[in-house]
Amino acid sequence: MTALIRARIDGSALEHNLRRLKALAPRSRVMAVVKANAYGHGLVATAQILQAADALAVARLEEGVLLREAGIRNRIVLLEGVPDARQLSEAARHQFDLVVHEPGAVALLQDWRGSHRFDLWLKVDTGMNRLGFRPEEAVGAWENLRALKPRALRLMTHLAAADHADSNMVASQLARFDPLRVQLAGRQAGESGLSLEVSIANSAAVLGHTALHADWIRPGIALYGVSPFDGATGAQHGLRPAMRLEAAVIAVREVPVGETVGYACRWRATRTTRLAIVAAGYGDGLLRSFPDGTPVLVNGRRAPLAGRVSMDMIAVDVTDLPEVKVGDTAQIWGAELPVEQQAAAAGTIAYELLCSVRQRVPRSYERD
Repeated sequence: MTALIRARIDGSALEHNLRRLKALAPRSRVMAVVKANAYGHGLVATAQILQAADALAVARLEEGVLLREAGIRNRIVLLEGVPDARQLSEAARHQFDLVVHEPGAVALLQDWRGSHRFDLWLKVDTGMNRLGFRPEEAVGAWENLRALKPRALRLMTHLAAADHADSNMVASQLARFDPLRVQLAGRQAGESGLSLEVSIANSAAVLGHTALHADWIRPGIALYGVSPFDGATGAQHGLRPAMRLEAAVIAVREVPVGETVGYACRWRATRTTRLAIVAAGYGDGLLRSFPDGTPVLVNGRRAPLAGRVSMDMIAVDVTDLPEVKVGDTAQIWGAELPVEQQAAAAGTIAYELLCSVRQRVPRSYERD
């Protein structure tokens, strides 16, 4: 590697994961979620690799515009909708699908005087209590949107605890959603003769709740080869991790017994210790909450973190790896060191680690 740190993205793994998820939900179309810089994997390049998906989903208008400017013509869904008339006009110009989740968005569409007919997704809040109309409000919102004669009007909700097998939240949410779905499906069939398209399943539901696949699945983290379930890895679901975060060893030094390493003097040498200083820190996306002993792979062999993560560097105890030298490669996470395990060590989830990889970290894209 030429850069001191690099996120190596396996395009073949992304393609494999998309195929795997399609195979798990063969009767569903796939809305591939590429928001938040494709979970740290690089928005445009990842979207280009995933163009076999039936749609791409981003959180905000700006993300969608970047994809259009890169020449991506897939259906693009704005999961947070748009907040004002200017963004609505931009969404029309770029032919984005809109998620409608609050009364102001309905009013914006009612005031729309352009010729473009939107594809709309009515979001229903069934217990997440974040975005969406409560079921008792959704029928009125549906009728208001139908009166605008959109190109299509679909229904969606978001699951709060599909990744927790012992939770009854999924059943509770479905008990709120299903009567509404049946009611609106009947109305739509009566008006147009068309069936109502529905989206429920996030990554956890795609992998763990096959009955919820419906017409559209919305995988996010699983596309990147990562498990949404605590204590599991993507490989256990037939997925392949797409990111390998690597950094160079930039110094090797010896620390005498009793001396400390790093800020706050957290780690103290209990033996004469050989340290490799690796060019990766919280300025690149590592978390300061990584504890001493967090594993790093140096030349493919495990070595423990020694001391606090700093902005640009970490120290790794390579006393038992005497061949390590400046210029060698350390893997922070990847296929051999799952990001799920690294996240657990840091007291967080893999989503946060991946999304934390900074823009200053170059991404390279490879295929088998």
